[in-house]
Amino acid sequence: MKAISERRAFLIAVIAAGAALLATLGLATAIRPSQFSTSPATDVLIGDVGQGRNLFLLNCAHCHGDDALGDEGPNLHNLHKSDARIHQVVTAGIKGEMPSFGKKLHDSDIRALTAYLRTLR
Repeated sequence: MKAISERRAFLIAVIAAGAALLATLGLATAIRPSQFSTSPATDVLIGDVGQGRNLFLLNCAHCHGDDALGDEGPNLHNLHKSDARIHQVVTAGIKGEMPSFGKKLHDSDIRALTAYLRTLR
């Protein structure tokens, strides 16, 4: 079982690196590793990482820090939240802790932002 998890993590890392390269070249489109996996449990979004980084710097860095290691907001490295949970928090915010970005960011923006967050280790 551990070998399968390590292989899945390696595959996700390779796909993330490829997506980052494509984003740098402006060629990335949103893909899910689950398209390449037989396991439906994979819940990691790979998309336009470059766009996600730009969105992070414009909308999130003032609280989470430019490096996402935390400041007023928490450290966002090694998130153990599903893409759906990240989408929900970004869209609705957290009362008294984080503003809602649902009216400012589109679903595609949040997918790109999530893709960027998934690169933070």
